Amino acid sequence: MATKRLALLLCDTPIPAVQATDGDYSAIFHELLQKSLPNPSAPFVLDSFDVKNKMEYPDDVDKYDGILMTGSAASAYENLEWINKLVAFTASVAETKPNVKLIGICFGHQIISRALGKDCVPNGGTWEVGPTKLDLTETGKQVFGVDTLNIEQMHRDHVPEVPSGCHLLASTPVSYNQGYVRYATSKTTPSLEDIQIFTVQGHPEFTKRIVDSIVDARASTGAIDKVTADDARTRSTWRNDGVEVIGKAIWRVLGVDA
Repeated sequence: MATKRLALLLCDTPIPAVQATDGDYSAIFHELLQKSLPNPSAPFVLDSFDVKNKMEYPDDVDKYDGILMTGSAASAYENLEWINKLVAFTASVAETKPNVKLIGICFGHQIISRALGKDCVPNGGTWEVGPTKLDLTETGKQVFGVDTLNIEQMHRDHVPEVPSGCHLLASTPVSYNQGYVRYATSKTTPSLEDIQIFTVQGHPEFTKRIVDSIVDARASTGAIDKVTADDARTRSTWRNDGVEVIGKAIWRVLGVDA
């Protein structure tokens, strides 16, 4: 079985409390990918690139099966050198490398959306935090293989519109665009392997422990208001489909199935 090679673009570092228990985003995403492997014996390599602090990028994009983009405390619409470079890199891969999968998580979803011509904007100061039920579209049900889906959330920016040529996966009352796919084929009935771009606004890599730590930290500084924090805590034990559903879907997009 051929080894899958993935590039992880690190768009931030976790807060100290999360790093103390779960490590950096390289470790957190490796854990998600390892736990969600449909075939436990399928080999993969995850190479990390610090695009925020070092503006590192793969020398040879073609040697990777997929490129994953992490979340970030930054806003995807900020006019910063590292963000502008990331948007330009993403646009280039999206348009010139149809065989390389682009997978965006939260901030990564927003960056891919910008690269495809849509705006990321503040959501009126409204946070979406903790385990959240998504209303799946028919495409979403096909991609995820379920009728209902919960995902951990941690954002107050969003992308109101779905990029041209992409298919919406899910919505919530807070954020209409909860992710989408773009196929690299014009087939009438494309498969998951035909997906070139896959994004979700939520965080499949986040666990209850990680979200609890972030909620406590941001509530203590007032970044998240008490009502939002308390509401997230009441839902903290809800089912989290990050590994069993979303992680497995990512692997199917990458061509790995049971």
